[in-house]
Amino acid sequence: MAYWKRTGGSTFVPTEHVGGAWNLREQHIAPALGLLAHAVELDRDERRSDGLLVSRASYDILGAVPLDEMEISVDVVRPGRTIELVRAEARHGGRSVVTARFWLIAPNDTSALAGSGLPPVPGPDRTPAWDMTTLWPGGFIASLEVRRTLLAEGRSITWARTPHDLVADEPVSRFAAVAGLLDLTNGIATRADPKRVAFPNIDLTAHFLREPVDGWLGLDTTVSFGPTGLGITSSVTHDESGPFATTAQTLTVRP
Repeated sequence: MAYWKRTGGSTFVPTEHVGGAWNLREQHIAPALGLLAHAVELDRDERRSDGLLVSRASYDILGAVPLDEMEISVDVVRPGRTIELVRAEARHGGRSVVTARFWLIAPNDTSALAGSGLPPVPGPDRTPAWDMTTLWPGGFIASLEVRRTLLAEGRSITWARTPHDLVADEPVSRFAAVAGLLDLTNGIATRADPKRVAFPNIDLTAHFLREPVDGWLGLDTTVSFGPTGLGITSSVTHDESGPFATTAQTLTVRP
């Protein structure tokens, strides 16, 4: 079973695998972020055939979302021959619940220059299995296979994958599928017991070096809490070929 089923040209209904971790009657927002990425790629491919690549995906989460149908819209904010800024929005019941902006850039052959100082991490075959449902409830968490090495409080290396498609009965790119898992990061290197302290994220921004490849998704994650209720979850994001993105989330920490 997939995370989403299409019900119309721009509407989608969540399946049981979208159930949230903070509230079981609400969505875990991760699959919705993937759905917005999917919609942006479909819109891009309808308008042009030159394969612009997403270099940044920046999401603002405007509130909790019930397990109900959502409507997705996409519009081009800044058109261009080699660079575009595209906006996407998810709405429920006439209310905007997630907005996103994607920078798309024309590809160039820079293979001779490719490289990064981002450190490698032990692969999934060197990382022990972890039952994430012992810490978090909900259909989304239960849908994942997870491996984790907890390095310290608020610090972990985690690998995750899912057997489920993002959208039922339609092709979805690896990029969109990965976008639907990125919000996992805030729950894998916790600094506090989520039964005692709430620390939901209100956004997620990802910057990409390249498109991800199939297989496990790796997250080299650090969670930091400040003294006045602010927090940050940051990750270097890997596939089995190495690092391909960084992510950051703003947290509201509520004892």
